[in-house]
Amino acid sequence: MDGDLGDFLRSRRARIQPDDVGLPVHGRRRVPGLRREEVAQLAGVSVDYYIRLEQGRGPSVSDAVLDAIARVLRLDDTERGYLREVARPRRTSAPVRQRVRPGLQLLLDTIDKAPAFIFGRRMDVLAWNALGDAMSGYSRTEPAERNVMRQVFLSPEACELYPEWEAVAAETVAYLRLDAGRHPDDKQLASLVGELSLKSEHFRRLWADHLVKEKTYGVKRVLHPVVGELSLPYESLTVHGDQDQVLVVYTPEPGSPTAERIGLLASWAAAPARK
Repeated sequence: MDGDLGDFLRSRRARIQPDDVGLPVHGRRRVPGLRREEVAQLAGVSVDYYIRLEQGRGPSVSDAVLDAIARVLRLDDTERGYLREVARPRRTSAPVRQRVRPGLQLLLDTIDKAPAFIFGRRMDVLAWNALGDAMSGYSRTEPAERNVMRQVFLSPEACELYPEWEAVAAETVAYLRLDAGRHPDDKQLASLVGELSLKSEHFRRLWADHLVKEKTYGVKRVLHPVVGELSLPYESLTVHGDQDQVLVVYTPEPGSPTAERIGLLASWAAAPARK
């Protein structure tokens, strides 16, 4: 998306103070963090080169230069990968509708003790198992609304569903940033970002922060309306054959209150009234 490289670099240098990198501070500074010329000096490139890079009009930039800038800005591994994506955007073909292989759906259906999902591009929800549906209710949602971003920022129940909503919101936006970096030509993603920006002040603020983060594992707290609070560790696995699909399984600790409540949720989902 236009401006991502410059906005990302400006946001990253704003969080590094001169004394963090051994530079003297003389007088009052008009902007927070490092100046462009200071980043250029520390990275070993000319000021003009760095300015053109930040403005998105520089030549093809080498790995060595990107690594030097990443070192100065103290980027983590995920941020380094994102910097390379937006500095050298790949032109991709028009997106096609993502489909889940029948074998993957069968795999989901055999997981009967943990909610499980397959997420796709733009955090679309592509598939789930019975417990996943009992936890989220995606089967009763219009296909166009089966999207994590829409659920978190546009659903009135989201703040009640997620006791740690602020953290969930920040993580989902940071993950969407990664998707945007990998697919800069995605018009559907641009449309989704535009809609969320118009409808949610929280999303606007988080998107402007330019945070990027993978979601490989962690713990999510959910307040389910039927069985109560669930504390769910999760693991995310990239689907072989489609790097844009991720299998996420929420695995309660054996013997924990959450495991007991997941058992109750499974019974509730299987009850005749649910069919």
